[in-house]
Order: sequence, then C-alpha cells, then structure tokens
Amino acid sequence: MQFCTPNEQHAWPHECGAGRDCGQPLCLPFVVRSCQHIRKRMIHVSASLFLLLAFFPFDNLAAQNSSSSFEQVATAAAAARDANDVPRAIELYTRALRLDPKWQDGWWSLGMLQYESEAYPAATDALSQLLALQPNAGEALAVRGLCELETGDYPQALADIRKGLAFGAADDASHGEILLYHEAILLTRLGRFSEALKVYSTFAEHKVSSPELLVAIGLAGLRIPLLPKDVTADQQALLTAVGDATFKFMEGDQMAAQRAFNDLFQRFPTARNAHFHYGNLLLAFGPEAAAPQFQKELEVAPDNADARIMFAWSLIMQNRPDEALPYAKRVAQEEPERAASQLILGRTLLDTGNTAAGIEHLQHALKLQPDNLEVHIALAKAYSKSGRDDDARGERALCLRMTQKGAASLVHP
Repeated sequence: MQFCTPNEQHAWPHECGAGRDCGQPLCLPFVVRSCQHIRKRMIHVSASLFLLLAFFPFDNLAAQNSSSSFEQVATAAAAARDANDVPRAIELYTRALRLDPKWQDGWWSLGMLQYESEAYPAATDALSQLLALQPNAGEALAVRGLCELETGDYPQALADIRKGLAFGAADDASHGEILLYHEAILLTRLGRFSEALKVYSTFAEHKVSSPELLVAIGLAGLRIPLLPKDVTADQQALLTAVGDATFKFMEGDQMAAQRAFNDLFQRFPTARNAHFHYGNLLLAFGPEAAAPQFQKELEVAPDNADARIMFAWSLIMQNRPDEALPYAKRVAQEEPERAASQLILGRTLLDTGNTAAGIEHLQHALKLQPDNLEVHIALAKAYSKSGRDDDARGERALCLRMTQKGAASLVHP
C-alpha cells in the first residue's frame, strides 16, 4: 500500500465548463486522475446584440453580463487548472467565487488546488465554504480533515475524517484504506492507542501492509503519541519490529507472532511498553496468558502504571486478589483520580473481604467514569454482598442496558 503525499498528482472533480456537474463523482485528492470531462465554451458576441439593447431593461442586461463574466472566468479557471498553472487557477477560481459564492464545484476545485499547493489553512477555508452549502459532502469532510491534520488541529481532523467516512468518503476501497490509516495515526497522536490498534486490525484482516503502516502500528503498540512523519531514524527498527509482530498477531498467525515478539524482546530488551503491548494482545486468550507479560513489563519499567494496573487486573480475573492487593494499593496511591486505579483497588478490597472500603473506592471510580461497565458490575456485586439488594438490582439492570447498547468492558485506557 502506498500512501499519497500532498505533492503528488491527483484527480480533480469532473466538471463541465462553469461548474455544471457532468455526473461523475467528486474525487479525493489521493486518487490518480482517470479521465477528464472538460467542455470549453466559446463566447460569441455579434453586432446584432447591440441592436437589441433598446428592447431590454438595463438591469436584465447587467444580469446577463454578470452571468457571462462568471462563465468566462470559470472556464478560464478550469483551463488554468488543467494546464497545471496552479497560481493562475487559484486566482481565477477565487474571482469566479466572488461572482457566485454558491458555486459548489468551484469551492471544491479551489480547495483541491490549495491542498495540492500545501496551503492548508486556505484549503480548509475553501472546503468549509463548500460544507456550509453541502454539510454532508463526505469527500470534502475527509479532505478538510487531512488539511487540519497538517495544521495540527488533530481533534477536529479526527472528527472530520470520521464524519467523512460516515458520509461515504470510503465507498471506494482505496479511499477507505487511506482514510482509515489517517484516522488511526490521529488516534495514536491523541493518545487513544487501543482505538488506533482496532482500526489497524482491519488492515491485517485484509492483508494490506506497507513499511509506513508497520511503523504506525508500532507507535500505537508502544504508546508513543507521534505521527509517523515525526519518527526519527533511530526509532525505525524498533517500531517496525513491533508493527510486524503485531500485524502477524492480528492476521491470526499466532506462532509467527510469538516468534516475532520473542525476537523483538531479544533485540530490544529494554523497550518500554513492548511486553505491556503483547500482554494486551494476549488478553484475548485470557488473563493467564497476559499476566506474565505485564509482570515482565514491570521488570523492564517498574514505574509503568498502566502495566501495574493490568497486572493487578489480570490477577483479580484469576481469583488471586491477595496477590493483586499491593499493586492495587500502589496504583491508587500514585493516580488517585484515575477511574481504573479506583476500580482495581475497589475490586481487590471487595474480593479480599473488605466490602465497605471496596464500595467506597468503587463509588469514587463511578464519579470519575460513570459509563464504565466494569465499575457497575463491581458495584452490583458489592451491594449484594453488603445486603443492599435494591441497589444491587438497580446496578444489574443498568449493566444489562449498557451491555445492550454495546458499552465497552475495559479497564486499560
């Protein structure tokens, strides 16, 4: 898979002359031009026109002249664009849009020219004008998101790309790959690593890979909030190795993945979050498979609070709360305002017989993260053990509703 850069030659939306739609769909800027449908208009002014002036009111004639001027400028803009005279095309599209600000194809073409010229703020403005006229234009939303990524507005870029996907910007498979890739790198940049890895799993399912994709997966796996373009040369080998091992795991080749991860640990024994990442993947096979990796992560990075949380949780899931208790107390002490820390300690206290203290920490976790399904499950158990049957029934009913709505049952971020 080869990802396009803003400097490459891309297709333009098919338009006819002054922007009349020829029926072809708008193209995203990373799709290679497949055809051109440009019909040039010739404006003929005959001497007989002047003889008719006396029969037409002046305002009608002015409107005709304005329309003629718009068509001339729009046609010249398309011609400059197709001749690759980008500065002239931008100038002419801007002039034409002053004459007709509701010309949607014009805003699209202007935005594309500015995107290709790496004038990302200007392209964002042009595409925003189009979206004011056509709010559900998936392609325009997606490209505006790509522009916002370049200007560093990462939350808005992610929102626009996701909305573009929802409105059909990925109907073409190649479009979908590119947009999903950018969605995932934005999630990584924003620190939403688990979500990014879920997106990357779709590439493995379809066996679509590339060197840059493996680096991007490695960033998410090692929980490094960078874009692939910001990776330094000395990070490449480690990130590629993590991405390759993860890709094999996501493909379902567990033997190859295990060999790749073992090789990774031998080559990079001090890599932070490598064991933690593998442990998270192995949770699919149960806490018994994951716990050793979390424990090894703590040997490499004793200050890794995420690994401590997950190691304690895996012990709780194996009904080993006494072993989990010291880890749970430490994470709650280090990060008392983190919902996962309060949940871990609350569950551990509950399972070691200290129900009242367990409820206190679980209620604190609920205030920090009201939609955490695991907290509600733990509270239902705690209320039942303490004889608060009505509260327990209420929590169980809420858990059922949350499960039906697809609420995630996750502890780790």
